[in-house]
Amino acid sequence: MVERTGAGDPGRTLELLWRHKLGEPSAQRGPRKSLSIDQIVDAAVELADSDGLAAVTMRRLADSLGVSTMSMYTYVPGKAELLDLMLDRLFQQMPRTPLDGLPWRERVTLVAAQNRELYREHRWAMQVSTNRLPLGPGLIAKFEHEVGAFLDLGLDDAHLEKALTLVLDFVQSSTRSEVEAQAAQRDSATTDEQWWRANETLLAEVFDPAEYPNTFRVSEAAGAEHLAARRADSTYEFGLQRILDGLAALIEN
Repeated sequence: MVERTGAGDPGRTLELLWRHKLGEPSAQRGPRKSLSIDQIVDAAVELADSDGLAAVTMRRLADSLGVSTMSMYTYVPGKAELLDLMLDRLFQQMPRTPLDGLPWRERVTLVAAQNRELYREHRWAMQVSTNRLPLGPGLIAKFEHEVGAFLDLGLDDAHLEKALTLVLDFVQSSTRSEVEAQAAQRDSATTDEQWWRANETLLAEVFDPAEYPNTFRVSEAAGAEHLAARRADSTYEFGLQRILDGLAALIEN
């Protein structure tokens, strides 16, 4: 099952997201609360970071905070709303290096690097479908900062938003591939190089370079980059630079 943002009560979610301006949500009755919503969200993020998103249940969260499961629902209606709060928390805590005065390619590169770091630190965030991402304070602050990388370049607002989305989608996709490769290495207890060497004898019997010359030539070149970390970085840099080249053609047209 794919986790999705915006799957909970939209009014309640926005009330929780903007609680620092609106005050703590008022629809709470019963004994005086011993926790804050911030504490709950931080604990949920920590649990997702350590054990994965599937581990974030109201029961596990309650246990980690030393309260009853039922009491959790007096703070947050359910996991759907909690997930929106968790993502917005990540967005709020992202570093925002000033972009003013930098060339536009450096600005975009910084934005990409900050998002790449976010997904590397919080891998569960890549498992969430964000087609309906509520407009929380973290998301709005993130967008306000990142859209600044494309200001004053002659793009209209529609193209500006699409350019930012293109960069962010690339970062998420490339980081997901990197994380999946690391997971495969960890689960199999073998590096990519070891895995290919274990299979090369059989491949040599069935694979005819003369029949598939392009595949053989390209595979040989790719295999030269045998270190997974270096390959991930070089692939990321190559892709980002090509995106920047494409945007340059649009900007300079």
